[in-house]
Amino acid sequence: MRATVIPSPEPVLLDVDGVTEQFPVRRVYCVGRNYADHAIEMGHDPSREPPFFFQKNADNLYNGEAFPYPSLSADVHYEAELVMALSGGGSDISVEDALSKVYGYAVGVDFTRRDLQDKAKKMSRPWEAAKAFEKSAPVSSLIPASKIGHPQQGAIWLEVNGQRKQSGDLNQMIWKLAEIIAELSKLFVLAPGDVIMTGTPAGVGPVVKGDKVEVGIEGVGKLSLSVI
Repeated sequence: MRATVIPSPEPVLLDVDGVTEQFPVRRVYCVGRNYADHAIEMGHDPSREPPFFFQKNADNLYNGEAFPYPSLSADVHYEAELVMALSGGGSDISVEDALSKVYGYAVGVDFTRRDLQDKAKKMSRPWEAAKAFEKSAPVSSLIPASKIGHPQQGAIWLEVNGQRKQSGDLNQMIWKLAEIIAELSKLFVLAPGDVIMTGTPAGVGPVVKGDKVEVGIEGVGKLSLSVI
């Protein structure tokens, strides 16, 4: 490794269930409005228009049990998501070959400064301040696809203080897992270490300090968080 003029940043590493080795994160892509009921609640047509993507920073992802409420926002929302982690990549990947690029899956939350996002939308500005803030993407330990396969259906849910807020099924995705990878690879050269957050069902809403959040995906796992 060549010498650097400043210390190299620490790599972003995620836990993998059952092993001591960790998964290194390269990039984080997110799919917007990928469940029809969520598209409707956000005021959009849920028809199968081309998917759109945005990004979080690699170091927004973390394994942990606490979510620190961010500054400069009074309306932070949860979004429960299935997370894909890639072990392969390329460009113009076919739908038929796409799932061979997946290392494993996790349960995640795309926390969003909704007030900042709404302001950005009205001004036709990008969403980074709303989506890519520190610790905005807690995730559970990754489960290798070699253990669970590729989850195409199964309940996805989120509770706040024991009350069910989001309830859906993975089969309600407008763009399925293989299609997400194929479409994303038309725009970017994907590579091992890339992580894809695949969208959220309806029921998104706010959290406040002191809330207890629990997220689950059938066949994948659970994630429990305290908002601090």
